Amino acid sequence: MDGPSAGFDLFSLRLIGAAVTPAVMVSGCGILATGLGNQVPRMTPRVRDMAREWRTLPEGHARRTLLRQEVAILDRRHALLARALMLDYAAMLSFVLTSLLYLVQRRFNVPEVAPVVSFMLGVVLLGGIAIYALASLRLSRRTRSRVSER
Repeated sequence: MDGPSAGFDLFSLRLIGAAVTPAVMVSGCGILATGLGNQVPRMTPRVRDMAREWRTLPEGHARRTLLRQEVAILDRRHALLARALMLDYAAMLSFVLTSLLYLVQRRFNVPEVAPVVSFMLGVVLLGGIAIYALASLRLSRRTRSRVSER
């Protein structure tokens, strides 16, 4: 066989490309997990500081109401980021499954559509992560504007 494909099994090359693409997505999900995971622990000291300040203020002080509202916002942000993190790990699993399905496709007669569906699920989950992260970002702006009103 002459030409640029001499010595190459094009099916194998396509198979490797199809298996590697989801692996790159797994790496991206890992980076996302690190970023999301780093945001959550930063909220805990802020909540502790606000709770400490709330306890030191006299009953009926206007700042106590503001602190209670800020803690509620941080609690909602924490819940949004936790959901985003769960979706991230689900997307990661979906991409790992995609790679596995591509690799065993010939051996176990896996339907051609199975890895495609698994990959698409991972992409949809990434969209969900973006929505939760944007919602958390929106709430963070509320906290910052309240803090600047002090």
